[in-house]
Amino acid sequence: MFNQLSQADWNVTFLGNSVLDYLIALGLFAAFCVVFRIFQKIILKRLEKLAGKTETEIDDILIEAVRSLTPPFYYFVSLYLVLPFLVISAGVLGFIKGVLVILIMYQIIKSLQIVIDYIFEKLAGKKEDAGTKLAFAYLGKFVKIAVWVLGILLVLSNLGVNVNSLLAGLGIGGVAFAFAFKNILGDLFSSFVIFFDKPFLPGDFIMMGDIKGTVQKIGIKTTRLRARTGEEIIVANQALTSAKLFNYKNIEERKATFSFGVTYETATEKLKEIPQMVAEIISGMEKTRFERAHFNRFDDSALNFDVLYFMTVRDYAKYLDTQQAINLKILEKFEKEGIEMAYPTRTVYSK
Repeated sequence: MFNQLSQADWNVTFLGNSVLDYLIALGLFAAFCVVFRIFQKIILKRLEKLAGKTETEIDDILIEAVRSLTPPFYYFVSLYLVLPFLVISAGVLGFIKGVLVILIMYQIIKSLQIVIDYIFEKLAGKKEDAGTKLAFAYLGKFVKIAVWVLGILLVLSNLGVNVNSLLAGLGIGGVAFAFAFKNILGDLFSSFVIFFDKPFLPGDFIMMGDIKGTVQKIGIKTTRLRARTGEEIIVANQALTSAKLFNYKNIEERKATFSFGVTYETATEKLKEIPQMVAEIISGMEKTRFERAHFNRFDDSALNFDVLYFMTVRDYAKYLDTQQAINLKILEKFEKEGIEMAYPTRTVYSK
């Protein structure tokens, strides 16, 4: 009687399947889960053993990819594998297939992200400057976003969504988005131009029109400069890549010009000696190369001289110190020679 009752209990059906069918499916599900877990551990153990014998980092990437397979993923795969042993409605089966497609695509994208991170970290590691490293980091993020977009489109295509119509709509929306945010996108593109073309780097002193300062930080939309007077100047990247820019970091020689005037009462013989006096003063300075000094014009209240020389160092502070020393020595020399520096004067004659 017990055996007959037990047999009747096994044959009780629920949603088109008997208790025995459910127990068989449950057993298979548990078996698949165990097999997947054991298989993952075996693969990981062999890859780790192989990684210990090789210097390449490719096997480390494979280890990370295999390790990213979490239990929820192969639990759901195991569930899908036992569905043929059960009677399932088309709607439920379609839903489970859809979820499985999403999970598989998610797992593929996670693995691709591991590879993308490795590639861009490797590329950035070969670069010394922080700007290029940051550029590769941002570029890696954009590549991962593109992978996500492609993955979502593939999932939608597998789920029966008309991707062509969606892409057409996205294309129109993309054009509208580009027009609405063209300045932001322009600055974004310009930031990549700056990162990879390197017209300047943090620490460089640059000048664009009446804007000049030391580069502090290169961002996605703007670049921050520090003026010599202390204030921070924020400039759009697009403006920096579309304008004439002067970078003083790699300057080999700094051109320096100045002028001065002496009084009209100065003797002609003294006027002839002044260029040689200036030449000797400048040539006696460190890190300088004298070019020329000439009496070039008659001003209203002075006989004017123009001087040109070069500093052979980049340091702007050194140039200022040198120019100050030149000015003082010229004053000392003129005082010794009895030459008077000119200043604006006006003589009024009256009867």
